Amino acid sequence: MATITPLITSSYDRASEIKAFDETKTGVQGLVDAAIQQIPRIFINPPEPIPKSTTSFDIPLIDLASTNRALIVESIRKASENLGFFQVVNHGIPICIMNETLRGVRRFYEQDVEVKKQFYTRDASKAFVYNSNFNLYSSPAANWRDTFFSFMAPSPPKPEDLPVVCRDIQIDYSSRVLKLGESLFGFISEALGLETHHLGDMECDKGLTFVAHIYPACPQPELTMGATKHTDIEFLTVLLQDDIGGLEVLHENQWIDVPPTPGALVINIGDLLQMISNDKLRSVEHRVVANEKGPRVSVACFFSTSLAPSTKVYGPIKELLSDDNPPGYRETTVQDFVEYSFSKGPDGVPRLHYLKI
Repeated sequence: MATITPLITSSYDRASEIKAFDETKTGVQGLVDAAIQQIPRIFINPPEPIPKSTTSFDIPLIDLASTNRALIVESIRKASENLGFFQVVNHGIPICIMNETLRGVRRFYEQDVEVKKQFYTRDASKAFVYNSNFNLYSSPAANWRDTFFSFMAPSPPKPEDLPVVCRDIQIDYSSRVLKLGESLFGFISEALGLETHHLGDMECDKGLTFVAHIYPACPQPELTMGATKHTDIEFLTVLLQDDIGGLEVLHENQWIDVPPTPGALVINIGDLLQMISNDKLRSVEHRVVANEKGPRVSVACFFSTSLAPSTKVYGPIKELLSDDNPPGYRETTVQDFVEYSFSKGPDGVPRLHYLKI
């Protein structure tokens, strides 16, 4: 078992080490390329007190091509209320497109370092943002991953602002996920007992962020995390992951695996959807463990208008409320909630408490 003792020095200056790492503009992959054997201290995470489940747990797998719509809706309802996660197959996105999307992400990260550096930025207003750890300067420990992202809807970037190596597939895949989102929000609307187009009419499916992560092979995976535990801010997440695995969901105070399923996409409920459903649906904590294998590649598409200026106000859906089920949250715009979430330090308090009545 590795120990952190050799990494601790009396002269350790975390702020300087973070700044030095960021200024390389080469991310975690740069550390791996340098063949380091011990991870920098900024990546060391405190031990996780929550145990890993020792028994297998099946994440619900839902066939969207089923002719039994009521079964689809009921399966999504149960999964969204109890686990917050489910998988879908026959979702309308061909496996060849899914595979090419992952290849496009790898092509970006496998480019020459000097080419990638041109895209490295912490300015979230850019059409294409590449960096390591969006919260590098505020988090108590950095995650062992690099990321690029673009806001693909409602105002997509100009194609020429995206890297050539992944441009076409990023645009294609995002358009297909937007179409899938229409279907998913329709099923979820019905699962809530609403009309099929209710969440669509609320414009929950109008914003989309394409977020591509790479988790390089880690020499000391027991000391760090690919992604520390968190909930997703948005309404809904559609996750495409490769075959390496590492995603875990917190369920009944245990971490359970979400193993890759060929042809499947992983769907999870976000904070905003829990809020407008008045806690009917669950946004649950999840994480990605670091691994000696790698690199692991994944693409998370988040449904929300994120930081885009907005005046549209969201609160618990009135049709779901009653004397016995009063609103538990105050109203907010997506922009306000996202800005709060990005500025909030990791204090252990769930983001939704900000909106609690």
